[in-house]
Amino acid sequence: MTPPRELSEHEIETLLRESLDHLAASAPDSNEVRNALARAVQERPRRRPRLALAGAIAAVVAIVAGIPLVTRTVMDSGEQAAAPGTTASTSDKPVLQYAPGWLPDGFAEQYRAAGPGIVPQVRRWTAGPSEIVLSAYSTDDPEWSQTALRIAALRDQVVVHGRVGMVTGDTGAAALLTWMADDHHVLTAKIAGVPEARRVAQRFADSVSGGKSVLVRGEARLGPLPAGLREQSTVVQGTEPATGSTELTAAGPAGTVLRVGVGPGSPGLGGSTPVTVRGTEGRYVPQRERDDALVAVRLPSGRWLTVSGRQPRETLTAVADAVVLDPAPDYHWLGS
Repeated sequence: MTPPRELSEHEIETLLRESLDHLAASAPDSNEVRNALARAVQERPRRRPRLALAGAIAAVVAIVAGIPLVTRTVMDSGEQAAAPGTTASTSDKPVLQYAPGWLPDGFAEQYRAAGPGIVPQVRRWTAGPSEIVLSAYSTDDPEWSQTALRIAALRDQVVVHGRVGMVTGDTGAAALLTWMADDHHVLTAKIAGVPEARRVAQRFADSVSGGKSVLVRGEARLGPLPAGLREQSTVVQGTEPATGSTELTAAGPAGTVLRVGVGPGSPGLGGSTPVTVRGTEGRYVPQRERDDALVAVRLPSGRWLTVSGRQPRETLTAVADAVVLDPAPDYHWLGS
């Protein structure tokens, strides 16, 4: 008996596309589609062939959307598939991976935040009371792992870069557009205080691209941390370079959070007592019912370093002593 002939990649693609055409013509109801998506997600760890899985998910999502889409496969020219389980911020450095190519007139960037692991990447632009926020989330985060299913279940869908997305909270002056940048990242574009917010969200999302990472680099980084605490996020914000500030956070068990800030403003020091910080006199504010304990010191530059949290004074002081300062922080983009 002649052994079966192996199919070529072209024949596999042809069979797959014919199967997808048949699925589209059958147009199953939304419940069947959601069940199919759920099964596909559950079977991911079994490492089914990426081509078949990606094609099946793209097909059922396209059917739910009720719009024609071109199925993208791992054999698309010029594109490399991401390794399973990778995220945009797999290093220990706070990185922004996505940026828009278009903004409405008058908007200036005033906020960037990122962190290691599955910590979200966030960028914010403002124009008076109006705001545009671009956020990137990892599907390794349980809160965002089922986004494809939520998109498939909604009627109010759009297409961004060939992928189905959804619009929620559309009030005319505000809207939230959510889409999958790839299999591992969910992006959201939040528009607030802008006329025709849905149209603006669509144009903004269409202009967003990734691939060129930008470090979130303020004027400080954490040194050694107390046992059980680990770095969580870095935030850089301000209306212009002169008002720029940096906030670092570290998280621990049972919701423990420690914050380190460097900026031009003096913190509230009412009820404080002297304490030695970084070899000079600083101030210590004890913990109150709703307020964390705080250690603060004015730096030689005239700016203030603060460390706060529900930690003993000695711990806050040790963290402040270990902070590494950068004399040339990257604040040039603030307000531009």
